[in-house]
Amino acid sequence: MSEISQRRIVIGDVHGHYEGLMTLMEAIAPGSDDQVYFLGDLIDRGPKSAQVIDFVKNNNYACLLGNHEQMLLSILTGSQTSSSAMQAWLYGGGQATIASYEDAHIPDEHLDWLKTLPLYIDLGDIWLTHAGLDPELSLAEQTAEQFCWIRDEFHSISQPYFCDKLIIIGHTITFTFPGVTPGKLAQGQGWLDIDTGAYHPRSGWLTGLDTTNNLIYQVNMFNNCLRTLPLAEGVVMVDTYKIAARRHKQRA
Repeated sequence: MSEISQRRIVIGDVHGHYEGLMTLMEAIAPGSDDQVYFLGDLIDRGPKSAQVIDFVKNNNYACLLGNHEQMLLSILTGSQTSSSAMQAWLYGGGQATIASYEDAHIPDEHLDWLKTLPLYIDLGDIWLTHAGLDPELSLAEQTAEQFCWIRDEFHSISQPYFCDKLIIIGHTITFTFPGVTPGKLAQGQGWLDIDTGAYHPRSGWLTGLDTTNNLIYQVNMFNNCLRTLPLAEGVVMVDTYKIAARRHKQRA
């Protein structure tokens, strides 16, 4: 079957891996009619966060606010000024982000752009957000805390949040789900996670998903391996009962 020319491409968490992103984008080769969306967490951990922001911003690609962008903004714009918040961000990869800028100075141009990033994007049949949402709350009741940070409460839902939309997320590395091996995508009830852990030594895979043709594009940060495969071959349905049990155990 031939591919449909006008594509929707969704890119998972890049985490500062600029060269790997360039390899991935070269393989995807988006045309002027294609729509490209980034799920957030462009920054931190990898060596070239500044270059990743420049690339996404200068190409006018749509991008969501991830928890790492939220942490940066909270600290550098003054809403979180404690030393513990600063240390948490630096420990979580912020030090690499600062080092990627000349003179360790993040320009206002980048900060102003990050402030414009939305918490979700509704594409009709597909709904994009960084982490997920709280299944107990209406859409109007959700906050940045849910959209950027939530994990097991969302992953363990027994039925889709939307009856007519697939939620595509990043944030949680897929191999942390029961039964999912590094590089595989994880699917639950009404959601699909494409954060395959570009920065993580157990994985290294950065994923781009062509939702129009159901194709997965992946490049590995550690060995530069590039692969393309049908979505059906690269996704694992997770056991939501195991996730729920893990959640209850952690709360006990």
